[in-house]
Amino acid sequence: MAKEFSFDVVSQVDMQEVDNAFQQAARELAQRYDLKGTGAALEFDRKAAAFVVSAPSEFVAQQVADVLAGKLAKRGVDLGALRWGACVPAAGSSVRRTGTLVRGIEQDVAKRIAKDLRAQKIKAKATVEKDKLRVSSASKDALQSAISYLKEQDYGQPLQYVNYR
Repeated sequence: MAKEFSFDVVSQVDMQEVDNAFQQAARELAQRYDLKGTGAALEFDRKAAAFVVSAPSEFVAQQVADVLAGKLAKRGVDLGALRWGACVPAAGSSVRRTGTLVRGIEQDVAKRIAKDLRAQKIKAKATVEKDKLRVSSASKDALQSAISYLKEQDYGQPLQYVNYR
């Protein structure tokens, strides 16, 4: 039996599901009556994990973003992982809006999670490792209470609990 148990707190999305949702949204944009012929376009850069919406107006850009959000939700991707920027003017009186997927936990958020766990007096040690947080303890019960506490909190991005051992 191990002396110490642990789990990792990560923030990640299944990129294949995101790509599938993008493909479905692009098909729907080409077929929807109210968006057909408007010049609205949706692009996805898999390496940068970013969406770019080009549209003739902010209203149409929001409609395209809503279509994408619906497809992402149906594919099981947490919408908290998608952060939309503001609409910026583009060439020819059109607008462009960029949405990025959050991958990994930022250092300041990871430190805040570790601080919150210490404040709860849970007998577990939280260690920040690059873009994840490792929580370890001698007691599995302490780890379970840490997971249940973290599930109740909102850190502005979806969290997953992996490598529980």
